[in-house]
Amino acid sequence: MRWSRQVYLAIGVMALSAVVAPRPAPAQVRVTLDSTYGCVSCHAEHRQSFIAGIHSERGLRCHDCHGGDPSSFAIDAGHSQPFLGSPTKRETVQLCASCHSDPNQMRQYGLPADQLAEFRASRHGELLLSRGIDDGPGCTDCHDAHTILPPEDARSDVHPSNISATCAVCHDDVEMMDPYGIPVDQFETYRSSEHGLSLYEEGNAAAPTCVDCHGSHAALPAPPGEVPNVCGQCHVLVRQEFYEGPHGDATLEGTLPGCLACHSQHGTEHIPHETVQATCRECHENGTPEDDIAGALQETLVQAEEDLEAAGRSIDELVRHGRDVTSARLRFRTAQANQLQLTLVQHSLDSLRIEDLSRRVRSTSRGIQEIEEVSIEHRWEHKLMTIPVWFLALAVVFFSAIKLSGVRRTSE
Repeated sequence: MRWSRQVYLAIGVMALSAVVAPRPAPAQVRVTLDSTYGCVSCHAEHRQSFIAGIHSERGLRCHDCHGGDPSSFAIDAGHSQPFLGSPTKRETVQLCASCHSDPNQMRQYGLPADQLAEFRASRHGELLLSRGIDDGPGCTDCHDAHTILPPEDARSDVHPSNISATCAVCHDDVEMMDPYGIPVDQFETYRSSEHGLSLYEEGNAAAPTCVDCHGSHAALPAPPGEVPNVCGQCHVLVRQEFYEGPHGDATLEGTLPGCLACHSQHGTEHIPHETVQATCRECHENGTPEDDIAGALQETLVQAEEDLEAAGRSIDELVRHGRDVTSARLRFRTAQANQLQLTLVQHSLDSLRIEDLSRRVRSTSRGIQEIEEVSIEHRWEHKLMTIPVWFLALAVVFFSAIKLSGVRRTSE
């Protein structure tokens, strides 16, 4: 007697459910490979991937996204309409939005419900939804189709340590980026930038990534006039000082690209103090009043840095000679705070405040150096004080030797 195909499938599913152990889910949802669930008879590998993701933990199953009849083990019946087998990028966006654009569903998880609206307004959404160009990514280009993990999960493609590499999958593709005139060295430049080193070398998960500056679903480049506001989300005090000065006014007028006038977009390099004037000369000609201001600013910044370094060396010397450095260290922290404030105020180009902070750094640092100088004087005084002691000791030895010599002559 020939067994039907459905019987073979049912036996296979029951055997599979006995050997495949899904990851335990939160208490509110029990996830299992149900032997009566027809989808896994053919798509067990997808179901296993799905179980590892957050959607499975929330109770979703195959038919919630793909439709069909999961109670059937026959292909035709299981794929009965409505059924969405392999959705296109545009169909995927609408499918994800059917839940993620519903405030009533998203509220309970603390998730925003405006991702679709943001995506439509983005360059990616414009390409994919408005112009019908598949170069624009859909949801599953950044999030796995089945193993969807939350951003805070280190395995997720959108985790801070992974998101920039995820963007680079497309943005490092020369063939894809060439028609849009987009350079393909952005990820490499970012990795060696101040932000990239902070993330990848120091493990600082709060360091900015692509989505912190461009947005995740919005994914838009900031116009030059908006750059200080984008950077100012983290560099709040720098932004405040920047708009206090002439460069802030020029940015508002549209004649200066904000922070990008001095710092590159993805390199975000720190401008060394000794190259400040050279940086300013990229816009201002040599010998102009602006160039003179730049020269004075560079001299002030370099001097403050040297003063602080000298104070640090003085403390090291005091420690080396066993001196109490409690007071010196407190002063040094004050000098450091003033020097840090100086690096902020420089963005305002306020010469009075810059000079005042420079004097504070110099005065405090000089005070620490004076402590070391006093310590040196004390060391010399101590050495001088030991001279009479050595003289007396030598005299005692000398007279003892003479007396001993006299005793020997007498005995002879």
